[in-house]
Amino acid sequence: MMGDKIRLFVAIDLPEEVKDLLAATAVQLGHHLPKRAVRWVHREQMHLTLRFLGDTAVAQLPGLQQELTQLAAQHQPFRLRLSGVGAFPNQKRPRVVWVGLAGDVAPLKLLQSELEDRMVGLGWSREKRLFNPHLTLGRVKDAGQARRLHWDVQVAEVKFGVTAVQLVQSELRPSGAVYTVRQTVALNP
Repeated sequence: MMGDKIRLFVAIDLPEEVKDLLAATAVQLGHHLPKRAVRWVHREQMHLTLRFLGDTAVAQLPGLQQELTQLAAQHQPFRLRLSGVGAFPNQKRPRVVWVGLAGDVAPLKLLQSELEDRMVGLGWSREKRLFNPHLTLGRVKDAGQARRLHWDVQVAEVKFGVTAVQLVQSELRPSGAVYTVRQTVALNP
């Protein structure tokens, strides 16, 4: 029975103005593309993923929430700014389209690496890929069409503060994923 498992990830929420800007950037990037070439992230689902946890036993929630509370208590708020558009693995063969991050990237990476250690301590496998701070705008569905993305779009270098981390539940539905915040923990000011 699947009822005792939920899909979870740990993320940083974004201010409304940043979401607005990201949504507008996605529109500019995909200006000449057919509708289904890229599946763009809905504005209300935009966030900075720190760690995807996947299917998690509900019984693990208290331990997970405790670890996040302890982690947040050891980190101070920091500031990031938007920085250009790009793609994984690259712009010639884009699979994921993103906006980069600059600013206090060192505290962000430290927060993420300590989160990783704590998740491994709770029984998750260590992530194979190195953490690469970015905000996903869309996932490419039609690689041929996606070559026509407008990579020369300018992204305003908006700054924003990071003051909390969130534990988010993701429910996959035919209409797309629905996110529910299970916990928000403030960083230690």
